[in-house]
Amino acid sequence: MGEKAAKYRAMANAIRALAMDGVQKANSGHPGMPMGMADVATVLFAESLKFDPSDPNWPDRDRFVLSAGHGSMLLYSLLHLTGYPGMDMEELKNFRQLGFKTAGHPEFGHAPGVETTTGPLGQGIGNAVGMALAERILAARLGADVVDHHTYVIAGDGCLMEGISQEAISLAGHLKLGKLIVLWDDNAITIDGGTDISVSDDQRARFAASGWHTIRVDGHDTAAISAALAKARADDTAPWLIACRTIIGYGAPTKQGKSSTHGEPLGAEEIKGAREKLGWTAEPFVVPADILSHWREVGRRGAKEHAAWKARVAKADAKVRQALESPAAASRTKDIEAAIATAKAQFAADTNKRATRVWSQMTLEHLIPVVPEMIGGSADLTPSNGTRTKHHTDVTPGHFAGNYIRYGVREHGMAAAMNGLALHGGIVPYGATFLVFTDYCRPSIRLSALMGQRVVYVMTHDSIGLGEDGPTHQPVEQLAALRAIPNLTVFRPADAIETAECWELALKATDRPSLLALTRQAVPTNLRGGAAGENLSAKGAYVISGGAKRDVTLLATGSEVGLAVEAAAALAKDGIIAAVVSMPSFELFREQPKAYRDEVLGSAPRVGVEAAVAQGWHEWIGNPGTFIGMSTFGASAPAAKLFEHFGITAAKVAEAAKAAAKA
Repeated sequence: MGEKAAKYRAMANAIRALAMDGVQKANSGHPGMPMGMADVATVLFAESLKFDPSDPNWPDRDRFVLSAGHGSMLLYSLLHLTGYPGMDMEELKNFRQLGFKTAGHPEFGHAPGVETTTGPLGQGIGNAVGMALAERILAARLGADVVDHHTYVIAGDGCLMEGISQEAISLAGHLKLGKLIVLWDDNAITIDGGTDISVSDDQRARFAASGWHTIRVDGHDTAAISAALAKARADDTAPWLIACRTIIGYGAPTKQGKSSTHGEPLGAEEIKGAREKLGWTAEPFVVPADILSHWREVGRRGAKEHAAWKARVAKADAKVRQALESPAAASRTKDIEAAIATAKAQFAADTNKRATRVWSQMTLEHLIPVVPEMIGGSADLTPSNGTRTKHHTDVTPGHFAGNYIRYGVREHGMAAAMNGLALHGGIVPYGATFLVFTDYCRPSIRLSALMGQRVVYVMTHDSIGLGEDGPTHQPVEQLAALRAIPNLTVFRPADAIETAECWELALKATDRPSLLALTRQAVPTNLRGGAAGENLSAKGAYVISGGAKRDVTLLATGSEVGLAVEAAAALAKDGIIAAVVSMPSFELFREQPKAYRDEVLGSAPRVGVEAAVAQGWHEWIGNPGTFIGMSTFGASAPAAKLFEHFGITAAKVAEAAKAAAKA
């Protein structure tokens, strides 16, 4: 073994030792992957990855995504060894413990150097596609002299089995994202045993079929790894898969290569044997000074390149500097407010009924020119979703200056890529499909919320109102399921004014994702009447008609607010005073002071109206409360017939309100 190979082996063994020790002390975790991929990670960080621990958020750093998030001790060890702030040895000693940065799976925001939350397998690959795409878009806009970096991924067999991986690699291959490099931990082991019990795919052929370059290396031959990475960096005509044949749990004398090393501590005796086999004599959680020095030198390697980048940025024009130095759209608040005010004034003067998906598209016509950071897209439903405006041009292979992404029929891949676009920085992504297909997006929507990312989900055809396509496409339980996700704001606007207001709120919410549930069928323009001044949707719910004196309160969202207004008018003829409350966002209403909530809800009996299931509504209508909505799946018929069939009509609302008022 040559001098360089010997040095790398010693550095890799530091990762192996820390992984063994951390998992053993926690009595929980996954030592096998970090031990198996230690050589690959060592070469990647020592030679290829562009980073600077003194400035973990350097905009032009390479992104490193650990898609195989269960192997988190690999990442934590690397962050400690290269000198990232806050990742001291105490963090490694308290792996998987409450209050420490070293969670069981990497969590964005916990520690510098963790680029995304991973653990649900395949999500990291999807995020990485978004990051690589963001790099290309920003390079086209700002210039390759200030935006020029790679995205590296370590993915395991499980990541490649997950369906999202196919959506992600297909999109990346189509767009020719040549600065994306996936290092596959090809250890042929899963929890249940060898991969041969469940999968026979030729992964290199699969990636090649999607337009990727591929190469295979011995994942423990540092010279071969180095050569493969150099080859991949030199050819950015397409993304790269580097298949790294590794031994899981490398160095464990009786357990290496076995599934038992995947997800449980090795045990004291096995660790003792591994230390002997690897020639590692240091005590637990101790890295010899010479090896730590090598790693800290790796951590300092990027400082010179970082300084040169800063010098180039200093010479760039002010717009480029602002784009690189400020959060996405940080300076756009007044522009957003002005655009929404203009849209609302225009809408208030418009007497035509339109679907909220159309009002949304009309709102975007005002927003896109003033918020260039917004990058739109749709999962092959652009005409139906209304997400593309006259201000959009498509992002296409080799041409990344556009602002609209054709995601194809890849809902899950779209959502994961949007997380990557947001995480990268410099972009505010929004993407669309039908509301029922949030079921295909849900894991990534959940991660948007967990990571606090500003991603806007535009979900149209939000109820049985989509009509003839029938129950397979009619969302019934989806609104309740989405409202159950913490830190996700779900908007269901009732008219043109609320639609514009909800867009404003979504763009201003920098610490959470938002979802707009929009109708296919037409709704009124301005149910509240009068001038559309204050953003009342910001309160989550407000009284649209009626006052404190009331016999009954009608609470509704979306297209059903119009039904409630009609019902209130009918009730008035019978001498029953009904207040109508529009509730565009349960989440924002929940955040209001109790006094305001009590004022809006009133003390009279309440009737909730929504073309969806009742789960979640009893928080507002009380128990038992009265609810007009769905309790079964829908059916195939024109929308008007369906609302009548399922009893979601103004007449039925009035009937229920009368009964509640008399009770």
